[in-house]
Amino acid sequence: MLPREEILKGVENRDSIARVIDRAEQAIKTWEVVLTDFLSPPELAELQKVFSRLTEVQLLAWGGYEQAERQRLAVARSEMPLERHQVELVALEIAGNFLFDTATHRDFLGAMLGTGIVREKTGDVIVLGERGAQAIVTPEIAEFLEMSLQQVRSVPVKTQRIDLSELKIREPKKKESTTVEASLRLDAIASAGFGMSRSKMSDLIDGGDVRVNWKDITQASYQVKSGDLIAVSGKGRLEVGEIMITKKERYRIQLTRYM
Repeated sequence: MLPREEILKGVENRDSIARVIDRAEQAIKTWEVVLTDFLSPPELAELQKVFSRLTEVQLLAWGGYEQAERQRLAVARSEMPLERHQVELVALEIAGNFLFDTATHRDFLGAMLGTGIVREKTGDVIVLGERGAQAIVTPEIAEFLEMSLQQVRSVPVKTQRIDLSELKIREPKKKESTTVEASLRLDAIASAGFGMSRSKMSDLIDGGDVRVNWKDITQASYQVKSGDLIAVSGKGRLEVGEIMITKKERYRIQLTRYM
């Protein structure tokens, strides 16, 4: 048995981690690879951190493509081989003519959930503009969605399985920059990286629109460190690279923005 209370001590996503502990104990007992439902980035980050301290089990996250935000975990005993193909996923194409009634990510996800499925069974939704969207789901709901998902907004759609290799993934645009700051405050570094005023960034932080390493941060004075990933709603992500101290004892910070 795993040290459940010790693992759960001080964690934020307690319910999710408790469910993965159950899966891990099942994997240890049965010598099988056990899968979770889809997990969000904050849940995945905390799970990877917590389970890295355990020697009995291993985790492998996969969401169908390299940049996938929502992923399933495969859980197995440490001595067993674990590969991506063991994480069972199905890709669906939701095809329709959205030229005159544009649908957003929220519209497609809402239509899927409107059929009665739960969020945990769905991974990323990739919007393709006027042609529709693609979605990644657990295998057990794929056939149901093929039959039930027939309309998004006012547009009739045809939902059918496709191969994961047919996913139309757009590589994120990347912009590298360097900034020199007097401190490592979140508002200073994020405003420089996203090209906006510090007061505007402070407002976004206060409003709960900024996350660091997938955790909501509402303090503009939060101290950023090398390797941190800053996400701003609707603006993309910013990776904090090497931090050097200048002769004038200021911080020269390398930044990579993903849009």
